Amino acid sequence: MILLKSKNIAGKGVVAGKFPIINYLALSLLALVFTIPIIWSIKAAFLSQSDIFSKEIFDFSGPWTTDNFTVGLRTVPFFTFFLNSLTVAGVTTLVILMTSLTAGYGFACFNFKWKKTLFALVIASLLMPFESIMIPLFIGVRQLHLIDSKLGIILPATVSAFGIFMIRQFLTSLPRELMDAAYIDGCGYFMAFRKIVVPIARAPMATLAAISFLGNWNNYLWPLIIAQSEKVYTLPIGLTMFRGNEGATNYGYIFAASFFAGVPALLVFLFMRRSIIQSYTLTGINL
Repeated sequence: MILLKSKNIAGKGVVAGKFPIINYLALSLLALVFTIPIIWSIKAAFLSQSDIFSKEIFDFSGPWTTDNFTVGLRTVPFFTFFLNSLTVAGVTTLVILMTSLTAGYGFACFNFKWKKTLFALVIASLLMPFESIMIPLFIGVRQLHLIDSKLGIILPATVSAFGIFMIRQFLTSLPRELMDAAYIDGCGYFMAFRKIVVPIARAPMATLAAISFLGNWNNYLWPLIIAQSEKVYTLPIGLTMFRGNEGATNYGYIFAASFFAGVPALLVFLFMRRSIIQSYTLTGINL
């Protein structure tokens, strides 16, 4: 059995367990398994249509071409789709952070009527598949006259039950004396929230931001329902426009577009990886 042990915040980070060599070999093998398709797709973005499937995975002999980028990305308004996705994912993530932090703060630090019932409803909403509320959401957005608009895509995703649960669990793990000391020193609820809760919750907020951004960046079903014109299409919908009729799909164009689509996800991980790892150590989650 492979064991990985996570030290607490006072430790030196995540270290291997009883069998470090086995752990490293297993992780290296998993990394290789996940890396091979990525390497192949990047290689395919620089190959002609006829060479993509005729060459072996590790055949890097070429010939290379940039036509998939210079020509393929001009066949559809790709960068409009890219900016739409960036706007939708960015705005939704910012609003999710605000709603999750304020709601999590309320559930963790205050006692009020129906508190347990409301939190139980939040948890229950995690068990509901999106397909079960898709039609009521669509009716609500239509009544607000937000069909075929970015706001119609953003609005239903601005509250995250998972985000509320995550922030609430983090704040309840903090010593109650910390908040009591702030109140005794004259901090009001809002000042305690701004001066104590927000700075100390940066690590779980970074994790939530990464999860929310990637989830909305890759979201396909809801934008497909709301967006009805190319000016509102997001990137996952735009990628389907590269698909031609029977036998006419140019996979080189698709791989080139996917190459650009993967850049924001990679940047989010690179910039937030330290905060993501720290959030697990702060909450005591074993890896």
